[in-house]
Amino acid sequence: MFFPPFLMFFLFIFVFILLFVFALVQYGVFTLAFARLGIPPEHLFSLFFLCILGSMINIPLRRISLSEEPSQRELVTFFGMRFRPPPWSRPREMVLAVNVGGAIIPTCISLYLLIHAHNPFRMLLALVVVTMATHRLARPVPGMGIAVPMLVPPVIAALAALVLNSQWAPPTAYFAGTMGTLIGADILNLDKLKQLNAPVASIGGAGTFDGIFLTGVLAVLLA
Repeated sequence: MFFPPFLMFFLFIFVFILLFVFALVQYGVFTLAFARLGIPPEHLFSLFFLCILGSMINIPLRRISLSEEPSQRELVTFFGMRFRPPPWSRPREMVLAVNVGGAIIPTCISLYLLIHAHNPFRMLLALVVVTMATHRLARPVPGMGIAVPMLVPPVIAALAALVLNSQWAPPTAYFAGTMGTLIGADILNLDKLKQLNAPVASIGGAGTFDGIFLTGVLAVLLA
């Protein structure tokens, strides 16, 4: 299933943020610190760019039957972001999907960082902190899915990384921020999907992709 997690205007903003940070790296601002992330700079930014492209790709997992036939919403606003839901393909059926750019790619990067971590236990502690915080702040948005304020996951992840694993803070911030958002906001709220009246509920898609992407950028700045 192909549709963007936000209006194209916001995707252009994310691309601009990524290019701005990449320019700083090219000028040597973060070059030495990138070694702490365990991933070469050119590879990391290629992965971030793939996350933006992959955010438009959703892989269907299952269909969920709804008790009532919902109405089509033209535009959904949440925490200052705007999203245009895809049309309903079948009445009274919601599609549960997983987003490539907001779930699959970040999960692969996170697992790589965890495997090569100097202290994986501290990274897992930071993950617990971010998961609990995002779960308390996440709320269902009718017509879209589960949403969290986009700045909350990266800020909490950065603070947790600096406090719990200051020697390896950048990878910890990325791991805790991305996985904590996926688990706390999406996976732990799967039981609320029927309340959303949305045509597609995408894990790592609209509502959480912005926090996951900004967490990755913040991890680079934190380095």
